[in-house]
This record gives sequence, C-alpha cells and structure tokens, in this order.
Amino acid sequence: MKAVITVIGKDMVGILAKVSTTCADSNANVIEVTQTVLQEYFCMVMLIDITQMNCDIDGLKQRLSANVPTMTVHVMHEDIFNSMHRI
Repeated sequence: MKAVITVIGKDMVGILAKVSTTCADSNANVIEVTQTVLQEYFCMVMLIDITQMNCDIDGLKQRLSANVPTMTVHVMHEDIFNSMHRI
C-alpha cells in the first residue's frame, strides 16, 4: 500500500528533513520524492509505502502538520489518488 504526500508553502530550512523524519517515526518508507522551490515557495510530492505504518493516514497527516505547521500538507491513499485521476 502506498500514499501520496504533498507539502506546499513558504520555503524554509529543514522541510524535507522534518517530513521524512515524521514518515520514519511513523514507520512509513519514502519511495520517491520530488521537490522544487518557485521563487520563495516550496513544493514537494512524496510517494511513501504505508504497509508497515504504525498509525492511520489521518494520524500521519496530523503528525506532519504539527511538524511543519506553516505548510499546507495533504496525505492521500494511493487508491483514492488513482480514482481521482482516472478519466
């Protein structure tokens, strides 16, 4: 099972570190990550393996939001993500 995490907001030091540490603490393995900074705005999309995760999706989102409170964080199970992007 996989999930997609998106993080968007004003760029600052340590965003990737905080998000990846939160995933590790939740036993979610980072599979792929892409990030960019557009002027002063940070944007990241991360694919994670949630097979062994020690919390649910909502719990992970709460942990992430607490660790990067100035950022907008979305966490979505891959099944929902895939359903939303099928035509």
